[in-house]
Amino acid sequence: MKKVAYSLLVFTVIISVLSCKNETKSNESSEISEETNELALAEKETETTPDFLYVTASSGLTLREHNNLNSEKLGVMPYGTKIKVIAPEDEETMTIGGIRGAMHQIEYNQKTGYAFNGYLSRFFPPEEDIKAKIYADDLKGQFPGVSFTETSGGTASKPTNTETLVLPTDKWHEVFYIAAELFDIPKSFAYPNPKGSNEETVKEKDPKSGTWTSQLTVNRKNNNLEKINYDYRTEGYGYSVDILQEGNKMKLERTEMAD
Repeated sequence: MKKVAYSLLVFTVIISVLSCKNETKSNESSEISEETNELALAEKETETTPDFLYVTASSGLTLREHNNLNSEKLGVMPYGTKIKVIAPEDEETMTIGGIRGAMHQIEYNQKTGYAFNGYLSRFFPPEEDIKAKIYADDLKGQFPGVSFTETSGGTASKPTNTETLVLPTDKWHEVFYIAAELFDIPKSFAYPNPKGSNEETVKEKDPKSGTWTSQLTVNRKNNNLEKINYDYRTEGYGYSVDILQEGNKMKLERTEMAD
């Protein structure tokens, strides 16, 4: 009888120990799961709100003391400057040059102030004279959704070469400034206002000598951009640049041809 009672006691102790271990593992698993979820959320927030952005305004972007356009100027940030975002403003509160946006709080040159986010981009701008393929390869390290293709066509007497760059963004103004730098759209052409006639053609006011055609054609529908085309022609040579939206991505295409 004593042996039976002793066996029951041992069995009870073993069950209790195993139960405690399982409960501990369950708690540890729960804590790990919560930590994983927190890390995933943190990574997602980092993707949607980058810590650094780049200035795309060719003439530079003004840093202001407060978040309005009448505030005192603290300085001008040159094209391509990398700035740190302190507090982003996601709600669009103003329109400048046809671009909807707001004022981000940023840090630049050891100063904290505000700048219009319509002239800020998460894509670092192309360096002068950089090849489109090299620029695309550089971007892919940070943005896997970037793609680049190059194709040849035309005829033996009139060959063509087309470079296509696809960027993971739906912001027209963001890619317009990249296209201008990468695909030789003259800086004198301002970003087209989305509001306007269904088709508008603007000629370059002071083209370089020997230019036959240098013009920007804008297609709109219901005051939204549908296509931006730049066309350049001179004796024996020409190229065109198309900017189009495809779903949640933007396509930039430059076709070079011999006339």
